[in-house]
Amino acid sequence: MSTSPRIRIAHSPDPDDAFMFYALVQEKIPTGGFRFEHVLKDIESLNRSALEGEYELTALSFHAYAYVADTYVLLTSGASMGEGYGPLLVAREDMTVDDLSRTRIAVPGTLTTAFLVLRLLIPDVQHIVVPFDQIPEYVAEGKAEAGLLIHEGQLTYSALGLRKVLDLGQWWFAHTGLPLPLGGNAARRDLGEEVLRALARLLRESIAYGLAHREEALNYARAFGRGLDLASTDRFVRMYVNELTLDCGERGKAAIGLLLQMGYERGLLPRLVPVEFVE
Repeated sequence: MSTSPRIRIAHSPDPDDAFMFYALVQEKIPTGGFRFEHVLKDIESLNRSALEGEYELTALSFHAYAYVADTYVLLTSGASMGEGYGPLLVAREDMTVDDLSRTRIAVPGTLTTAFLVLRLLIPDVQHIVVPFDQIPEYVAEGKAEAGLLIHEGQLTYSALGLRKVLDLGQWWFAHTGLPLPLGGNAARRDLGEEVLRALARLLRESIAYGLAHREEALNYARAFGRGLDLASTDRFVRMYVNELTLDCGERGKAAIGLLLQMGYERGLLPRLVPVEFVE
């Protein structure tokens, strides 16, 4: 390219996202003439920023995509999908799934996919929004009866004496036979087809580099895992950076489409949006 356009890449400060973008951040691969700037925000903040079309390339929840599909198009690489596992509902005391409908639950944001799936389970759920990394302590201190955990909290909650009530990824798989599509990467449509395709290629190459150079990428990603040692970082990255992350494929696309269709049919989303990708 004759110019060096600035592309802001906004993503979560979490081990899986850090692993995906390692090669681009550290310029381990050619950057295709782009000047990349990395913006780190929690996923709910990224969802809110996407409503304004703020960043050229952003991680977002597939739930949020239903509200920004006119502005953003999805990339086939970079999706976080749980194959029979996903966000966890936890509590201080033993609790059943039936108890959850009578329980106030701390959630990481109302545009997260975790919250959408929770509402598929409990449409009128009582909830309070708490920053995702504060939810385990919030529940442990008795400020909410239960909590919805995303990111590394899925691995560390038991250290606070919390108990698992339900794995939403297991619930989803039992009902659909598909992986639970949590979040992905999307690029702004106004960048134009040439730039969109170039960005899609670079993101795929960055993920492929991390998978091929796992040790160095993990050492980088470890700094983003609050309280995780290297082994736990590796476990977390393996959960959410896999073959579906490199390319979500037809199965991943079907899962995203079904999630949004179910949300619309249950009256939880304002419209049924087409799930479009940069090919």
